[in-house]
Amino acid sequence: MSRQTNKLSATAVKMAKPKDKIFRMADGGGLYLEVSPSGSKYWRMKYRHAGKEKRLAIGVYPDVSLVKARGARDEAKRQLAQGIDPSTAKRIARQQGEQTAGNTFKVVAVEWLEKVHQHEVVPAHYQRNKRRMERDAFPIIGKRPIAEITPPELLGCLRRIEERGHVETAHRVKTLCGQVFRYGISTGRVERDPTPDLRGALRPSKTKHYPALTDPKEVAELLRAIDGYGGQPTTIAALKLAPLVFTRPGELRQARWGDIDLEAATWTFEASKTGQPLIVPLPHQAVTILSDLHGLTGRTEFVFPGIRSSKRPMSNATIKAALDRMGFKGEMTAHGFRAMARTILAERLNYPEHYIEQQLAHAVKDSNGRAYNRTTHLEQRREMLQSWADYLDALRDGTDNVVPIRTGS
Repeated sequence: MSRQTNKLSATAVKMAKPKDKIFRMADGGGLYLEVSPSGSKYWRMKYRHAGKEKRLAIGVYPDVSLVKARGARDEAKRQLAQGIDPSTAKRIARQQGEQTAGNTFKVVAVEWLEKVHQHEVVPAHYQRNKRRMERDAFPIIGKRPIAEITPPELLGCLRRIEERGHVETAHRVKTLCGQVFRYGISTGRVERDPTPDLRGALRPSKTKHYPALTDPKEVAELLRAIDGYGGQPTTIAALKLAPLVFTRPGELRQARWGDIDLEAATWTFEASKTGQPLIVPLPHQAVTILSDLHGLTGRTEFVFPGIRSSKRPMSNATIKAALDRMGFKGEMTAHGFRAMARTILAERLNYPEHYIEQQLAHAVKDSNGRAYNRTTHLEQRREMLQSWADYLDALRDGTDNVVPIRTGS
């Protein structure tokens, strides 16, 4: 390679005209401009490595200026001095760049959602979390290489959610991001999870409490109001069944006849939050309600079909709207039946908490840390729900001495 360098000028490079054949304009030090008949101009460098003559492709002019081409030449010379082949180093750098581009936060997150999270939770929960990521995380950090995301950068993403007044969502997205980073660690695409560094950086989320009636006198008024409600038959049946079984509102309105065995007095389904099978023992009052309703909706898939289409379940706003119309707006919601049952069963009927929690389909574990299965304490829960249904009847009817006292576990 020639020791004389910087022979070319910016003007000479710019004014170079194509000829019938490819020709080269040397700048020295192995660097030259190659001009093709079409007028394209390429920067290349000739060098020797391990006894072999080789060429390094530097770039296209004018994207790569004369100054940049000389900088690339000088860097190549430094690499050669260290025994590094510049062409090999460039290929490795390109591959690493492609790998980084393929390991953006969004790429890793979508992979985690589809390969892991989708199989850990029920479909509705998966879809909610997927929408959270698509709405709140991907637009801000989705295109960033996951290995380059810093705690302040992640905090900036979460602060945008917090500033909209959605503090709880910000915490949920932080949790989801942490799961994505930990998946990225396990798959070798990031070295650490930055979410622990954000401890205390977000405003604390306030636990959302659904309005619920827990005073027996108020519950009695509610039950009598339901008895006198003049809405759709399916709505009335749902209102009467809700306090008896106190499942989650979505589980109730999406109940399917195929999951209900009236002869065995059981309703079996997957709990929406845990994805675990749950058997709900039906008290005879619930069996009566369902038997009467079967004559109306028994030919449809859903126990409580929608008004506009029997192929869809009842709207998630139906029960709340009915409670509002009955005068309980701000005092009772569809979800409130769960709090009502939990409070009274524990405080007034003295049932063991683990019976109640299991019936609520919460993640309950035994003394050995094992999750209860769907049949655990089935007969005890059957007795509890029958006692609960009888208690509600007595409240509604105004019968005296309606509070049984239980002990034991």
